[in-house]
Amino acid sequence: MTTTTSIGVFDSGFGGLTVLRALIEHLPSARFTYIGDTARLPYGSKSQKTIARYAVESARFLVEERGADYLVIACNTASALAMDAIRAAVKVPVLGVIEPGAAEAAKQKGDVAVIATAATVESHAYAAACARRGVRTLEKACPLLVPLVEEGWIDHPVTRQVAGIYLKELVQEAVIKEFTPHTLVLGCTHYPLLKTLLEELVPRGMKVIDSAEATARAAAEMVSSTAASLPATEPAELHFYATDSVEKFKRLGSRFLNRELGEVRLVDLGG
Repeated sequence: MTTTTSIGVFDSGFGGLTVLRALIEHLPSARFTYIGDTARLPYGSKSQKTIARYAVESARFLVEERGADYLVIACNTASALAMDAIRAAVKVPVLGVIEPGAAEAAKQKGDVAVIATAATVESHAYAAACARRGVRTLEKACPLLVPLVEEGWIDHPVTRQVAGIYLKELVQEAVIKEFTPHTLVLGCTHYPLLKTLLEELVPRGMKVIDSAEATARAAAEMVSSTAASLPATEPAELHFYATDSVEKFKRLGSRFLNRELGEVRLVDLGG
């Protein structure tokens, strides 16, 4: 007799759906419940205490209400600032997006460059995760990329120009600080939609690492090492929740997930 593994996925919005998309590819028979805390985004402008409280409320919803066996925190800000609080609040394995991305980067040669939102860069979470692996890291905030992605301007000339400016500034800073980055980590869940564009813009020979894909691989390893039994033939079961703006979540979310979301339920987490 087989049992379906239930995986809860949490983000402050819909960017984490890029992580869910990768998870579905690696764990195609799992049951996924995704919650986007759209009523309280962006998390980056909140204090660490508030971010931890919000993240714990979503984590408890996924575990206590939806029966998740595992949690994937598909939010860089929450992964950087709330992992200890989440792990203390729930009794299931918890995986964030930062450690898998850093681990993948550490396998490559040379220094590592990370592009992310201002909040993630200010946390220096990727730099710390890479430093634990003996790798130097240069971080660059790219705040304009998120609204461009949400506008749907994935390969728009404006997006190409903005990304090019950010990468040029990153290369110039690397020269000044005597860094030699051979790897670029996409440290925001919106950025996988720009991976093809960024691969065209980075210096020749630089490897672009999608932290969503790295997280999905790490989650598959986590599940396979602990799950007693996994069905091999059933398709992924998907459930979606948002704390506000359900219609907007469905509209933008389909772009991030690369498929129609179907029903999105409104949930009130309180707080």
